[in-house]
Amino acid sequence: MAGRPLAVDVVLEVGAKRIFASAVDWPGWSRSGRGEEAALDALAGYAGRYAPVPATAGIAFAAGRPGGVPTLIVVERVRGDATTDFGAPGAVAGPDFRPVGVRDAGRLANLVEAAWGFLDDVAASAPAQLRKGPRGGGRDRDAMLRHVANAEAAYARRIGLRLREPDEGDVDAVRANRAAILEVLRRPSDGERLVEPKGWPGRYAARRIAWHALDHAWEMQDRSD
Repeated sequence: MAGRPLAVDVVLEVGAKRIFASAVDWPGWSRSGRGEEAALDALAGYAGRYAPVPATAGIAFAAGRPGGVPTLIVVERVRGDATTDFGAPGAVAGPDFRPVGVRDAGRLANLVEAAWGFLDDVAASAPAQLRKGPRGGGRDRDAMLRHVANAEAAYARRIGLRLREPDEGDVDAVRANRAAILEVLRRPSDGERLVEPKGWPGRYAARRIAWHALDHAWEMQDRSD
């Protein structure tokens, strides 16, 4: 029913200068603000922009429908660090350690795959040269895509993979890296870190990887002419 509230569990990552709000069960739906209220407002405000991701994955997402009103429920606050203040979520929270069954693993992987697909679709229609950011900086389209692909190779080590950074323009290598990451995310797990001592649990890996892809996809949209 239009206007019916949707309860969304949220983790707040609290840094000294910035706070990230991340939807626990929706990898990639994470936004930041200078305070808790600002972060939560930003998260709610991006429900519509996030909606194409679950739609592509074939997952119902009531918060993204016209009239959908997400009710954000803070289930945990975790301490952030310099990474948080720099502008990226970096703290693993309690809900990230929940066991991952077969169905959950498939759902997480499908959402990550859809986030990558969204980035690729945005890039396909974006100009090569993007409008400069508010301080006159920011990567152009191809440099942004290289940055995301290289970061994914680094993220892969946190889930037990050793992948090389793709050469510039090597789309096949990017796809191969992503397929390897998805293979890991589709495996059920007990919820613990996939590699010790500094690895990521599968749930957090999905959250961080999807966030990075979507954050740059949305930036690319905002900076396109």
